[in-house]
Amino acid sequence: MIVITGATGALNGATADHLLTRIPPSELVVVARDPAKAQHFAERGVTVRYGDFTEPASLPPAFDGAQKLLLVSSSDPSEDAVTLHRAAIDAAVGVGVGHVLYTSHQGAAADSPFRPARDHAATEQLLAESGLTWTALRNGFYLHSLRWLLGPWRETGVIAVPGDGPVSWTAREDAAEAAAALIVSDQDFTGPVTMTARQAPTFAEIADIATAAAGRRIRFEDIDPDDWTRAQLAAGTPAPVAGFLLGMYQAAAGGFFAGTDPTLPARLGREPRTVQDFLAAELG
Repeated sequence: MIVITGATGALNGATADHLLTRIPPSELVVVARDPAKAQHFAERGVTVRYGDFTEPASLPPAFDGAQKLLLVSSSDPSEDAVTLHRAAIDAAVGVGVGHVLYTSHQGAAADSPFRPARDHAATEQLLAESGLTWTALRNGFYLHSLRWLLGPWRETGVIAVPGDGPVSWTAREDAAEAAAALIVSDQDFTGPVTMTARQAPTFAEIADIATAAAGRRIRFEDIDPDDWTRAQLAAGTPAPVAGFLLGMYQAAAGGFFAGTDPTLPARLGREPRTVQDFLAAELG
């Protein structure tokens, strides 16, 4: 039996949909904080269970019987993600889950300027110490994030960011599809598995890609982080959000998102979506 948490979200929800093209509904369980939001899975014959990382007692019955457990990472910046993940891992140990797969991030590192990357690194360490068989799906930075990380470039004609570096921008849809393929694979994927697009363009290179896509000059500007932060705050961005975003740019500049890996296209059996594809779709 395969158990998936976070299946009412975009990433693991899409993974569950792909799994249902590969396995019978009776072999899938989805865990949700609000089971009513997973009704569309129940209507397809999937078992829906209640489970909430903030309520550790709810997790053992949610995970019971799992041969494989796909554990989504917490996306709430106001929560202590590592504590929540520890509760889920402890529950998985308690009920004897066969194999835990965790949605990590390519840049997982204890010294990353990007907070989620530090949380992922700490969670991977918890998995390594748990005694469980585990896989960390280190997905590339999600491609749709460019909608806000590039700023209002279509209006201004400028991509202005407080730090530049290569990023293996990876479509969340591709990551979800590949995760489903990996979950049902007979291959041994133990420990970290990097799942990225083939290319890792910098923001400066994205400006060139945007120029070609838009048919007009899009400039790139690497601006001072303090100036960028002041502009964000003046525009009404909450300080914690500005700091969170700044950490991403700083991590990119530090090379934390630079690597690419062939595992994703191999799992997909096709080429992953690219920045060119994304910008073309955004421009209509």
